[in-house]
Amino acid sequence: MSSIVIQVIFFIAIVLLLAKPLGIYISKVFKGKRVFLSKVIKPIEKWIYKVLKINENEEMSGKEYILSLMAFSVISLLFVMFLQMIQYILPLNPEKLSNVNWDLAFNTAASFITNTNWQAYSGETTLSYMSQMLGLTVQNFVSAAVGISVLMVLIRGFKRTKCSKLGNFWVDLIKSTLYVLIPLSMVLAIFLTTQGVVQNFKPYQEVSLVEEIVLDDKSTVDTQIIPGGPAASQIAIKQLGTNGGGFFGTNSAHPLENPTLLSNIAQVVSIILIPAALCFTFGDMVKDKKQGTTLLSAMIVIFVIAMATTMYYEYKSTPELVNNPYIYSEIDDNQSGGNMEGKEVRFGVTNSAIWGVTTTSASNGSVNSMHDSFTPIGGMILTLLMQLGEVVFGGVGCGLYGMLAFVILTVFISGLMVGRTPEYLGKKIEPFEMKMASILIITTPVLVLVGTAMVCMLPNASDLLNNSGAHGFSEILYALSSTGNNNGSAFAGFGANNIFVNLLTGIVMLLARFIPIILIINIAESLASKKIVPQSSGTLATNNTLFVFLLVGVVLMIGALSFLPSLALGPIAEHLSMIF
Repeated sequence: MSSIVIQVIFFIAIVLLLAKPLGIYISKVFKGKRVFLSKVIKPIEKWIYKVLKINENEEMSGKEYILSLMAFSVISLLFVMFLQMIQYILPLNPEKLSNVNWDLAFNTAASFITNTNWQAYSGETTLSYMSQMLGLTVQNFVSAAVGISVLMVLIRGFKRTKCSKLGNFWVDLIKSTLYVLIPLSMVLAIFLTTQGVVQNFKPYQEVSLVEEIVLDDKSTVDTQIIPGGPAASQIAIKQLGTNGGGFFGTNSAHPLENPTLLSNIAQVVSIILIPAALCFTFGDMVKDKKQGTTLLSAMIVIFVIAMATTMYYEYKSTPELVNNPYIYSEIDDNQSGGNMEGKEVRFGVTNSAIWGVTTTSASNGSVNSMHDSFTPIGGMILTLLMQLGEVVFGGVGCGLYGMLAFVILTVFISGLMVGRTPEYLGKKIEPFEMKMASILIITTPVLVLVGTAMVCMLPNASDLLNNSGAHGFSEILYALSSTGNNNGSAFAGFGANNIFVNLLTGIVMLLARFIPIILIINIAESLASKKIVPQSSGTLATNNTLFVFLLVGVVLMIGALSFLPSLALGPIAEHLSMIF
């Protein structure tokens, strides 16, 4: 067990060591300071502004920012949808894959513009290289950039006083993409190709097997189709942008997406690198670095609790395995034993659990094992991490602004307890901010629970599931928790590719993405219009250990109140049924 603990500590340490300098770098970019990439990127940035006729010094009000963001997103949605529906006649389709049906095209477009990357299809059999590159990969960049841009708006809301301007959406979008996402993705993509991740435009290759595979008494298979495509470039940004959509159907469990232990480490670190870095960015930009580390500490506390619980139950396995002497062996430091169902042998229980907790806490959704095969409690933790609102690291930008909504709620509750007007970073938290934050926090639980109920009420709901009973309900709950929190991972036993589910999950993804964005920008505009209130002896300290645990308590309390009944019907009931 000691090696497992060391591996988890090593993983967290790498993230923190890389996150701090990256966070300071991002802060300098948005402060307009010169960075080491400025000499190369600044001319490109200026050229883009000139071509698009953008005045980089002209700022927008909250309403203008929202309208620009929404217009960009609607155009992106229509473009990605249309691209899939005509892909057969477009170039870079060596396998002559057919056009995508309208409902799946809508679902996929909604998924990728919202940074969800929910996939009701298998990439190698559904999408051409053109659709993957021009449609999905581009959205991996810009949807992540939108998240960073909205976070910058909120930071400006805390920093500015008696101001109605919050920045320029187009400038924020371009800076996020050029200075942050593209450079990091280029480095990661090059590294992944050295590990064997495929990056080409060749047709799929048919190769001979070393040994024939006997399918039944009469037939054998002696060849296999090996898919290709520009995968490394998409995989790099799918992780760094907390997108998660796999180039191939089995995502990062596929040997051409994630072939080695080194590629596995690089990808799983990349998933939470930018979300962790943005905590340092926040502290630097509001000129109180302890505020950023406080938020990061709260995230790490929940993350470690989730990691320990998942790891414990995945190694403890299930009674069926524990009581079978032919299957189960005692846990040792070499990862023998435990629940290996649905997990890659080359990664084992530890790396699968680390990835599962990381991807569901970070709004990423990529997988290197099948979450449907986790133990009931292990699967419940993955579900709950999404249901908390994807604020434990969360998506790029959106995770932190979601956590800041919980900060506003925590400060308000604490202020009421001591009889003072709540303040955060010198700004009074008044009824308007509380209303916006409260609506934001309850939006995803409403979408998840209503969506789950709608699927369960279908006359043919059982036909969509590979399992009945409590686990079947868990598959539905996980799917709506994933789409309702812009995650994108799935319990694979749920049949999602049909018109009703494609439309339902598509609409849920759009609402779960854009309602919080609109609310956050409204909060930012309200905060920016206020003056700074000097600290006094009664001001609640929001940069110490006490506030970390207050914030963790509020996040967990809201999650428990919202989802405990549904979790009791699914994973908890399944766990108890295996014991009794």
